Amino acid sequence: MQDWFQTPPGRYLLAWEQAQFDQAVADVFGYHALQLGVAEVDGLRSNRMPRRWLAMADSADAPRAALITDFAALPFAANSLDLVVLPHALELSPDPHATLREVERVLVPEGKAVISGFNPASLWGMRQRRAHLYRRFGFGDLYLPESGEFIGYWRLRDWLRLLSFEVESGSFGMYRPSVRSEGWLERFRWMDAAGERWWPIFGAVYFVVAVKRVRGMRLLSAEWRRAASRTSAPVPIAGNVGVRLENKEGSN
Repeated sequence: MQDWFQTPPGRYLLAWEQAQFDQAVADVFGYHALQLGVAEVDGLRSNRMPRRWLAMADSADAPRAALITDFAALPFAANSLDLVVLPHALELSPDPHATLREVERVLVPEGKAVISGFNPASLWGMRQRRAHLYRRFGFGDLYLPESGEFIGYWRLRDWLRLLSFEVESGSFGMYRPSVRSEGWLERFRWMDAAGERWWPIFGAVYFVVAVKRVRGMRLLSAEWRRAASRTSAPVPIAGNVGVRLENKEGSN
């Protein structure tokens, strides 16, 4: 995918996804965050957690500081990460469901997973399927990266539900048609606003924020500390006050 991100459609996608990740993770608090997937999107750029890692599955495209690992066997303890972002990580994984199970394992209760992926039910997705069909007959050129298998939005939501995730938000974006040139993409800029209003589920990319829920667990707010301090505060006993008054009168 690295070469594809240098094309006009790739730059268009990077700009949209970077803005989505910046907004989604800016107010997610904790100590440990991890990014799985393409390094061209800096999914943790606006997050303020002190410890952040970038994990890649292939050393060929990985930056020097990246952690090379199998996405289905992450080198982190269970319930140890507060945030995991996955820009196109699931569709690049040979076993996306195993990757998602591993994300659920390493996340703390109430931890968040932020996921982006190509939408098969879009103009871009339809052109990609048509190109795959044509290639069987020896011609045709793919519009999107060849690696990976696209996962439908509703299919992903089913996987998340089975793993006890709750979808906090889901959105689509990028409604311009599947053209290659910068000029034609700019000419169709108006379709982004029209798509959000008239056909929102047909955007080229979807963006999902999910929260790991644990049954029978309820997080306490800071109010319990104040309530406990009020409960443990000393309370004057009326009888003791009366004894002191009587002793004082007797001494007179």
